[in-house]
Amino acid sequence: MSATMLQTTGFVSGVIGTTGVFAATLMDVWCARNQQEHKLTSVYTYKGLWKDCEVSSSGFTECQALYSHLNYSDLLQAIRALLVVAILVSMIAVFIGFFCLKCLKMRNMALLTRAKLMLSAGIMFIIAGLCDISGASVYADQIVPSFTTSPYNQKQGEKGGVQCANGMGGIDSFASKYTFGPALYIAWVGGALLLLGGILKCIAFKRMQT
Repeated sequence: MSATMLQTTGFVSGVIGTTGVFAATLMDVWCARNQQEHKLTSVYTYKGLWKDCEVSSSGFTECQALYSHLNYSDLLQAIRALLVVAILVSMIAVFIGFFCLKCLKMRNMALLTRAKLMLSAGIMFIIAGLCDISGASVYADQIVPSFTTSPYNQKQGEKGGVQCANGMGGIDSFASKYTFGPALYIAWVGGALLLLGGILKCIAFKRMQT
């Protein structure tokens, strides 16, 4: 594959990955209460990075924004920060990568300058992808303890890890079990595309040098 094709493919992959990370960060369904366990309840609960939502049997949805930085764990704040950093860095990489595309006729830009910009965009894509995957993986890791927590060992389960229900988005007195939401999968896919785009751009830089 030529350097131009690698550069273009890496740029497109980075743009799609950036869009995915941005969408996942804004989505509310990062974790959802397992309905198989609560078929008789009339409330469906799902949680995100910025708000908690409940859907009643009548279909009415009520969400509570998580504006306070004191009522929720520092871990949630760290996950938010990782996702926001991933968005900012990837958007800068997209901006730089657009202007160093070979299909754009930039008369005043030397080939060496274009290659260095392409390498910088590739490294930024990789950094953004690592931040995104790290944040999503940490969030997913906090959901896992809820699978082994019951109303009888709720306090014991809290010691093993921060639950989605308790530590990162409010208090669930019934120690409900939560599952991965679609936002988590979108964040993982977006991070993988960012890594792929960054690697392809770095390979293209190497090809241009040789």
